[in-house]
Amino acid sequence: MALNSDGGASWRRLAVVIYLPTAVSFIGFGAIAPLVPLTARALGASVAEAALVVALMGIGTLIGALPAGVIADRFGEKKSLVGAMVVDIGCLLVCAFAPNTWVLAGAVFVTGLSGAMLSLARQSYLTVAVGLEYRARALSTLGGVFRIGSLLGPLMGAAVVTVWGLQAAYLVAAGTSLLAATVTMALPELPTPEHPPDEPVRLAQVLRRHAHTYATAGVGAAALMLVRTSRDALLPLWCEQVGLDAAATSLIFALSSGIDMTLFYLGGSVMDRFGRRWVSVPSMVIMSLCFALLPLAHSVVAVALFAAALGLGNGISAGVVMTIGSDASPAVGRPQFLAGWRLTTGIGQAAGPLLITAIAALAPLGAAALAIGAIGLTGAGWLWLWVREPSIQGR
Repeated sequence: MALNSDGGASWRRLAVVIYLPTAVSFIGFGAIAPLVPLTARALGASVAEAALVVALMGIGTLIGALPAGVIADRFGEKKSLVGAMVVDIGCLLVCAFAPNTWVLAGAVFVTGLSGAMLSLARQSYLTVAVGLEYRARALSTLGGVFRIGSLLGPLMGAAVVTVWGLQAAYLVAAGTSLLAATVTMALPELPTPEHPPDEPVRLAQVLRRHAHTYATAGVGAAALMLVRTSRDALLPLWCEQVGLDAAATSLIFALSSGIDMTLFYLGGSVMDRFGRRWVSVPSMVIMSLCFALLPLAHSVVAVALFAAALGLGNGISAGVVMTIGSDASPAVGRPQFLAGWRLTTGIGQAAGPLLITAIAALAPLGAAALAIGAIGLTGAGWLWLWVREPSIQGR
């Protein structure tokens, strides 16, 4: 099913069997994500306990990265996707009827595990199914679908909760996962390798064999993830510091997210035509300069301009981390390699908010912004040095 001269038909096919269920499931996820801490509080959790329940989803995603690679290699991407969605359905139903905080916490944690499986299996499938000349656009579109779901999901969740209450939002999300699983059943199986390995591929062997890639391009991609996630943690804190109210902060975020959501295909097109560096490095430089200059922003207009520029930098980089990882992945042991890649970049993703929290506890918030900017600029140089461009005939 690799794309070739008949690329249009293949893209339409992918839109139905990959992008549609991804969008549907992410809208459901986006609907319940803001509601998890409210559900925990309704079950009697303290504020700190509710925050821990929310954190368990991210922890589950990190812990699930390596097992997801093993499962995808053992059962194949299609079965892994459907199985993870079935697990998601069960977890969402448990969340809807959870009798106490502990049961809710367990379901949220398992949702993080299944989320790791879904993300890895989708990336692995597209890496094989789409020709190299279209890979960046395919994965950038996947990244764009994530963003669309994250934007539309909370809107749907708000509407459902307003009419039917918290429990109904989880039931609707379970329904979106069921729909996504049903559509995914139509996903064509990937072709069997012409020369399958004589022995099962071991996760530890793959990780050792590609340790240099994780330590070079992987570290650069982790820095990019760190800078990306810092926007969500740092921007609202800065809005509060300069005296903006909640309504203004929400509008600024909407502006940034709106720009972010519209640029994913542009970034993928540039990567396919000119190379991965021509998106990864400029996006890092744009976001890093925004953070480094953020301490100079003291008005709603100035903060909004920086937020818009952050949306630009983040938007064009949609899918670039997945693309770089897919380019580096081997034909044998690809799911295991991508599991290690996702763990490496996931650590960077988790580190951003933690770093901001640590610096802000000891120094002014502007120091945290400067630190993120410095890390990003260093990461941009690191990516330029270590990202290897794939050889695409006719580029």
